[in-house]
Amino acid sequence: MSATHKGFPESLWHRHTRRWSQLGRLGRVIVVVCPGQGSQTPGFLAPWLADPTAAERLAGFSDAAGVDLAAHGTHSDADTIRDTAIAQPLIVAAGLLTLDALLADGRSARIAGIAGHSVGEITAAAGAGVLDELDAMRFVAERGRAMADAAALAPTGMSAVLGGDEAAVLGRLAELGLEPANFNGGGQIVAAGALDALEQLKSEPPAGARVIPLQVAGAFHTRYMQPAVARLAAVATDHDVSDPGVTLWTNHDGSTVASGRRFVELLVGQVSSPVRWDRCMQSFADAGVTGIVEIAPAGALVGLAKRALKGVPTVAVKTPDDLPAAIELIEQAA
Repeated sequence: MSATHKGFPESLWHRHTRRWSQLGRLGRVIVVVCPGQGSQTPGFLAPWLADPTAAERLAGFSDAAGVDLAAHGTHSDADTIRDTAIAQPLIVAAGLLTLDALLADGRSARIAGIAGHSVGEITAAAGAGVLDELDAMRFVAERGRAMADAAALAPTGMSAVLGGDEAAVLGRLAELGLEPANFNGGGQIVAAGALDALEQLKSEPPAGARVIPLQVAGAFHTRYMQPAVARLAAVATDHDVSDPGVTLWTNHDGSTVASGRRFVELLVGQVSSPVRWDRCMQSFADAGVTGIVEIAPAGALVGLAKRALKGVPTVAVKTPDDLPAAIELIEQAA
């Protein structure tokens, strides 16, 4: 375990932390966010692979993950890339390609920090220097396989609950033996558990709420994922870990984490615990966030931000064509 982020000695980490505080006072706080599973769509990587350098990097990610990411990101259909073992490394690889272009030319020093939603936390860990990119791909590949295997043990799923009183929603989930897997903010909670219970939730939702089944293969971030936790904990010890070189928030409770080893521990535990994206967004607000950039495959997190962080400018980087707007937003913090 390294005591510092590769290329970011401890003195620079402290300078960056001071700079974040200064940016907050100046009203220039740009946060980069990394999406989670469900954000992928058929063919979404094709525009990125027009760049030979990106295609070469993706080939390296594919080797590390043991997954043909170029084929799945350009030709595979929606059902194929919904497979957890494919979707997770695909999403992280896309994020790493985006970060490489987005934060080049010293722009990593101009952002206030980085955070990821669910599997996007692995992208964020690599972006912050906690994990080497290839180690991040190995880690996410095992995460995807372990979660897919855990999901195969029982027929489970997930549904988004939109609206309604939060206490009433949580009470209804408890009645049905369901768990809140994601607290996404903006009046959205994702319920997870047995399929028959989810069907009952849909037919008899809490007052003022509507329920939308999600196309996922299991009850992620719940007790059903416990078998995956043990597997991932064993794999985590195989990777070199550094402390983050930029401010890094955790889904665990929305706090910042300065220890790389602690962040990896949270990555492992997160597989069977709720994603508190609501608290991450509250932390962004408390830090005085003035802009959010979501990396590919983008869209979901800026949508949540528009509801929970009203008035904060956002850029969703879906293709390389979106990079200039994102770069302009970041460079305003220079």
